[in-house]
Amino acid sequence: MGTAVLVILASIGGIALAIQSNFMGIMDQRIGSKESVFFTFAVGGALSALMMIVARGGHLNAWQNAPRYAFMAGALGLPIVAIVGYTVTRLGLTTALTVIVASQIVGAMVIDHFGLFGATVRTIDLLRTTGVLFLILGVWLVLR
Repeated sequence: MGTAVLVILASIGGIALAIQSNFMGIMDQRIGSKESVFFTFAVGGALSALMMIVARGGHLNAWQNAPRYAFMAGALGLPIVAIVGYTVTRLGLTTALTVIVASQIVGAMVIDHFGLFGATVRTIDLLRTTGVLFLILGVWLVLR
């Protein structure tokens, strides 16, 4: 798959995240944080199950090929969903997602630099550091 297609897919994912975050914030306000997290995962789980049924089971038996720590993805999803839902209504969608995305990128740089959790090593260089400094400047401007 070409880089352009991957960038388009990532952009669609980013837009979907913004819409989902807004919906989670609405649920957080109207029904509560714990309930919002529950319904977010319940609907996602039901749709995932439906997709696997339609695909005739998928490859669930391949779970043994994944490293054990990778299964923490679901557990990490809980605080992520809860924090997004809680912060977007209190900070605003743009501010909350700006801080979240900037934090993701800083965290990703550290993970890449050290090759943590099986990530391909991509060392931090001057160009990446400059980009992150501009990103942090952008966060500061959005927060003002």
